[in-house]
Amino acid sequence: MQTTSPSADPETLDLSGRQLVAIPAEVWGKSSVKTLILYRNELSVIPPEIARLGELEILIIANNRLTSLPEEIGSLTRLKMLDAGHNQIVELPESFGQLMGMSDYLYLHDNRIRELKGSLFEGWARLRYLNLSDNPLVRLPASLGGLTALEELRLENVGLEELPEWIGELARLDELTVRNNRLTTLLDTAENLRNLTRVDLRGNRFRDIPDVLRRLPILRKVDLRWNEVEVAEGIADEFRARGCRLLV
Repeated sequence: MQTTSPSADPETLDLSGRQLVAIPAEVWGKSSVKTLILYRNELSVIPPEIARLGELEILIIANNRLTSLPEEIGSLTRLKMLDAGHNQIVELPESFGQLMGMSDYLYLHDNRIRELKGSLFEGWARLRYLNLSDNPLVRLPASLGGLTALEELRLENVGLEELPEWIGELARLDELTVRNNRLTTLLDTAENLRNLTRVDLRGNRFRDIPDVLRRLPILRKVDLRWNEVEVAEGIADEFRARGCRLLV
């Protein structure tokens, strides 16, 4: 019985929303597929056969019941985008760091990841978007500072008490979202984020507006709502005069 349906694009296989509990065996014979969409199913396992799809550039496995990813995922070195959000993943395989060709998006939000290997992102020079939100992370890996092409970083609700010094290495960062953590200040190294236009600091423990934000030249929006911020006289006018929307 055929469990996959033909697509107008032979390089795309969309099996989303089919209540699949296992990936159909015939999928592994489609070695030329570049996009595999398994969004919103009932999958608890991605089998080792995923390695047969060596041409994959986009893999979407979000909204399933996955608790892990196979070691074989590290062989998918052509991957540019991986969405594994909204699962129950506890840790990433050792091979994950081999996905250095990832350039577009990496979504790992809303899982159960507690720790990421310190060297995980070494050599990932092309990644532009990273979302690690809603994971009970014990710490952030230092190798995140090497993501020099990163334009958007989302670290919502990960238990942060302070941003690491390496945050200043992300010189291309356009948007930083760290809402719902335990931050009280921003380190001066954030002054190096000269391309930052939007920063979301909602739901932290700030008492005042971090001074470093006043030294970022092209900020357009700062969101400090759901903190207990006292705004010194003239500060709001200063941001407004620079064309920056300040929300407190």
